[in-house]
Amino acid sequence: MPSVSARTATVSRTTRETDVTLQLNLDGTGTTEVQTGIGVLDHLLTALALHARFDLHLTCRGDLEVDDHHTAEDCALALGSAIDRALGDRTGIARFGSAYAPLDEALARAVIDCSGRPFARVALGLQRERIGALSCENIGHVMASLATAARLTAHVDVLHGDNDHHRAEAAFKALALALRAAVARDGSVGVPSTKGVLT
Repeated sequence: MPSVSARTATVSRTTRETDVTLQLNLDGTGTTEVQTGIGVLDHLLTALALHARFDLHLTCRGDLEVDDHHTAEDCALALGSAIDRALGDRTGIARFGSAYAPLDEALARAVIDCSGRPFARVALGLQRERIGALSCENIGHVMASLATAARLTAHVDVLHGDNDHHRAEAAFKALALALRAAVARDGSVGVPSTKGVLT
């Protein structure tokens, strides 16, 4: 039986605004340790990794005295970059994934294509200015930044929901489930594209 290569990545991203380090294993069990300095961001990224069954260890020291934007964006860019690196040339993956996830009254849908072409359409319909210490405008931005850095096409919508925390968490869980399906090894030996490459 041929050996299966590990799909892991380590990323360090250091700027004058943030210092992010992370280790990612796409074929993990959902073991997470996330410390960004923003409790709700920790919660959402933990839910993403847990339900995607990724092992994720992420720490960030950011300029939270300015605001939450740089930390949220740079954590997403680092995680997206790690997903891209761990996927390699994307040989043998399912490529596409879609999922619905409910959380009480909220229902979210995510559709993913590991196309190599970055695009994100995120419509969460959040009404509050913030959830905890995270600006609601940055929640969708985290998803879009992750998709860009991971070179994914991602469509994420919240279809129903009255509670913004429920809407945001359902969206991250739906994204996680869609990612889990899309990056899964499907037993094929080639790149799942008529072009022969996913770039």
